[in-house]
Amino acid sequence: MKISLALRLGALLILSVGTFEVVSADQVSTRKIRVQVLHLNDVYEIASVNGGREGGLARVATIQKQLRKENSNLITTLGGDFLSPSALGLAKYKGKRLAGMQMVNVLNKIGLDYATFGNHEFDLKENQFFARLAESEFSWISSNVLNSNGQRFEGVHASVVQSFSAKGSDKKFRVGIFGVTLDENKANYVSYADPKVSAGQELEKLKKLSDFQIALTHQSIIDDVELVEAYPDIDLVLGGHEHRNYQRWRGDFTTILKADSNARTLYSVELVFDPDTSETTIKATLLPLNEGLKEDIAIKAAIDQWTDIAFEGFREEGLEPGAIVTVSSHVLDGLSRHVRAGPTNLTDMIAEALLNSYSEAQLSIFNSGSIRIDDLLPAGKITGYDIIRVLPFKGQVQLFEIKGELLKRVLNQGVKNTGTGGFLQHANIQRHEGHWMISNQQIVNDQLYKAAINDYLVSGEEQNLDYFTTENPGLTLLKSGNHLSVKKQLIRYLRDRPN
Repeated sequence: MKISLALRLGALLILSVGTFEVVSADQVSTRKIRVQVLHLNDVYEIASVNGGREGGLARVATIQKQLRKENSNLITTLGGDFLSPSALGLAKYKGKRLAGMQMVNVLNKIGLDYATFGNHEFDLKENQFFARLAESEFSWISSNVLNSNGQRFEGVHASVVQSFSAKGSDKKFRVGIFGVTLDENKANYVSYADPKVSAGQELEKLKKLSDFQIALTHQSIIDDVELVEAYPDIDLVLGGHEHRNYQRWRGDFTTILKADSNARTLYSVELVFDPDTSETTIKATLLPLNEGLKEDIAIKAAIDQWTDIAFEGFREEGLEPGAIVTVSSHVLDGLSRHVRAGPTNLTDMIAEALLNSYSEAQLSIFNSGSIRIDDLLPAGKITGYDIIRVLPFKGQVQLFEIKGELLKRVLNQGVKNTGTGGFLQHANIQRHEGHWMISNQQIVNDQLYKAAINDYLVSGEEQNLDYFTTENPGLTLLKSGNHLSVKKQLIRYLRDRPN
């Protein structure tokens, strides 16, 4: 397979093997076959974000229709993480949690073609997960995600091959797609084969059946790079997981592309296949979805309908999503790339809310992965629904007694986890000249401290913190706070604090 690569971000660069060339539209012969791929990843909101200024599946539909008018050979792909976590997904409808029902329905209406699993798909309970698979009109692809018996889920493909042709030609362009997912979520109804081994097995099959091979992935960019280094025959990687756009290359060949979360951007990738030379040219364009792009009317109506259904479900459970919790004079920063790298005004509020949960607490700690909004809350009214968006998980605040030596170990690991959900946020903890301090007093190894901590953080499931559980002799549970949710504590803190 010969591949030439064109990446366009403002300007257009065409890179061919061994030479540079400029290709214009009128030079593409009628024999050449053009396929357009539209890729998105990590979509937690069906509606637009940033106060309606960015993203939203209604804008995705608009882009999709525009591209389809230009070329009927269109594939739409999704690189995982869209069934969960979601604020709307927590609402009940007909006695059951939506749990991604609203997302699948809207993606069906848009006409999504292929999706691979993200690790957060398995936040769902087993019955919810299988219900979403059954409702999907698009194809799920995964070569390494299996059921608890090590078998493929019913209806899930290890790989697919789709053929395309040019008008008036009998030549075919066969595009093969396989999927892989990182093994981060250990739900009891799922198991994972090694993603790299599984990818190699599917690639060998696809090379015999297709002209161009795409890896649809949900794993770290490091893992994606290692994947294409191991298998340079992969022609294109369309990924997810990081929530921010990436472009990476292995030499002049394999391109790795990821868009921004919540459809703030999409990748539009044009594949031009020449059946005479078996050469494929790749042109990739990062498309921003903002106020300059109109929302598709039909999809917007569906989104509004699901939002109304969810809001009614919240009300039936005693939560008024439209209720004003507080009025903020500042934009509150919940962007994942910020909260997983340092404190923001939003993370500080949450940490203080945890600290205020127990009068005897000297400090609070929580994992930044608890915050899933990945958005900016504009200055002004902050509603109950905004809080659900910030903290969609059912986390509880618990009071612990923690030994200073263990506390320092945990805090140091939190720093090492920078860039991931395991990066730790905290209140009343300082770091000065390499020393950890509480209330500006250096932490003493043998001293015991009282800490308000969210329950997930002490589950042993957070990255590189498997030792941080109540089985550790340095950690003792004092108060469980069974009805003290992080969400409710944040609402209480925001309502009670002076503006």
